[in-house]
Amino acid sequence: MSMTTEEAPFAAVQAVIGTYFDGLHHADSIRLRQVFHPQAIYACASGGDWLYRDMETYFAVVDQRVSPASKGEARRDRIQSIDFAGPDTARAVVNCAIGDSYFTDFLTFVRQDGRWQILAKVFHSEPL
Repeated sequence: MSMTTEEAPFAAVQAVIGTYFDGLHHADSIRLRQVFHPQAIYACASGGDWLYRDMETYFAVVDQRVSPASKGEARRDRIQSIDFAGPDTARAVVNCAIGDSYFTDFLTFVRQDGRWQILAKVFHSEPL
């Protein structure tokens, strides 16, 4: 069965999010490098503290994590929504848990050369 014109971009962004979730669950910066634009923004203001990281700093943090997968943690990730602002711009709201924290991520996507990538990750975290 072939996809409609509207379904193809949705499925492509959904696939990127799947790789993103896999990268987080396995603490795998190689997978995350596949989905983040090299100039992406990583930011959070949970708890009143401003956090900003460039991608290299973020990937180094991921590489130091003990992965949820290695600790046998159940996956608790889900896509709440995916919206499109045009043929090359999208936004997703997703949730996941890592350790004792539950995250709501606002992911902004751009498509360049036919490839969807996360250009911004702005998130909120709270204890489970």
